[in-house]
Amino acid sequence: MSTGASNPEYVNARVRSRRAAMLSDEDYRKLIRMGPSEIARFMEETEYEQEINALGTRFSGVDLIEYALNRNLAKHFDDLLEWSEGQLYDRIVRYLRKFDVWNLKTIVRGIYTDSDPEEISTDLIRAGELDDGTIDRLIEVDSIEDVIEILDGTIFAEQLEDAYEAFEESGALVPLENALDRAFYENLLEDLGRPREGPEAKYVEFLEAEIDFLNARNALRLARSGADLDPAAYYIDGGVLFDESDLNRLVGDYDALVDHIAENKRYGDRLSEALDRLRDADSLIQFEHALDAALLEYADTLSSVYPTSISPVLSFVLAKEREVENIRAIARGREVGLDENEIEEELVIL
Repeated sequence: MSTGASNPEYVNARVRSRRAAMLSDEDYRKLIRMGPSEIARFMEETEYEQEINALGTRFSGVDLIEYALNRNLAKHFDDLLEWSEGQLYDRIVRYLRKFDVWNLKTIVRGIYTDSDPEEISTDLIRAGELDDGTIDRLIEVDSIEDVIEILDGTIFAEQLEDAYEAFEESGALVPLENALDRAFYENLLEDLGRPREGPEAKYVEFLEAEIDFLNARNALRLARSGADLDPAAYYIDGGVLFDESDLNRLVGDYDALVDHIAENKRYGDRLSEALDRLRDADSLIQFEHALDAALLEYADTLSSVYPTSISPVLSFVLAKEREVENIRAIARGREVGLDENEIEEELVIL
């Protein structure tokens, strides 16, 4: 735990500068019309220049773009920690463990599908708390049991151990992936309590929104899949939109599930356009993207209400994540020959 005073004014000023340098919606529309090599050249004229130049002798095409994106993302988040002090530093460290969750899910999926370690490594974002040595060991193991053993002593080990039997019985990764999410959010919330005013309250409100949107996404996937899966295996505690009984009741009734989200006072108005699009287009992927956009907008709103809290940092983390995922989706889409409309459907643009 860091000691000393926090310095949100300084960090948030630096964050605003970084946010201003991010790609615009118009930039994405330009990228959609480019091939991978053109995208890499475009990135070289942006704040990705350093990563493109450093990696350009070893990689090309989509590989160059993906490695550059991940390295750039990690650099930005390392900078956040370099700038931060006191409690703000501790809050950011805890939140950036979301990339440990991303990496562990990627590694577990890779083991499950018998993927090559180098292929797994391409998708990793080394911006969390797990060090490179631990991640490199995890990439090389052959079984999920080995992953759990290496993670002994981390916040993830106990939840994964508890979920492993359900994974073995079902053959599905859902219990393991949700165990990682649970461990992450429980750890984030455990020392915060539920303050209802001041900057800490806005931090908790943001985390509740993330959990709610994650539960909504998982519930909608369950409802749409028609699979005979226990909703509790998907449920993450800590939000305000669902409890386990809600999920059990709503998971088999897709329309009722959408109505439940719409009727919630905190989110109904914010998601009304997304809910309308879902009903009209009957498209789960569009709704998931609308959830992502709504969460980003929600974080921006909290940032404007409390500009000296952690909210602007969280908003920047989400926005930077979204930029990287958008560029990756464009590059991969162009590589496999998707047309411009198909690629645009894969993007999250406010």
